[in-house]
Amino acid sequence: MNLENLLHPAGVVATACAVTCLLRAFPFLLFGGGRKTPPCVEAFGRVISPLVIAGLLVYSYCGLECRLIAPWAAGVLTVGLQLAIRNALLSILGGTALYMTLLHFGV
Repeated sequence: MNLENLLHPAGVVATACAVTCLLRAFPFLLFGGGRKTPPCVEAFGRVISPLVIAGLLVYSYCGLECRLIAPWAAGVLTVGLQLAIRNALLSILGGTALYMTLLHFGV
């Protein structure tokens, strides 16, 4: 095997690793050391989860056939859980569990 065939993928992985580490460290560098977080960043943090879920729902329902109830019921549950408990992980898990259960039973 050619050395260039090994170095190119290794370089891509190393670059992706470095960029990921820098992006994850950036907020700590920017807002660390006892500095106050700006109100606009705090507001963004409050709305990002509902926006991500809304984007996923819109993407998921594009081209969806209306004869199936499972996707609609799971979407309603996901949005309802998010509005009620404000925990994105539990909302997504609940909606996914309902969707998979309804699909299993052919609804």
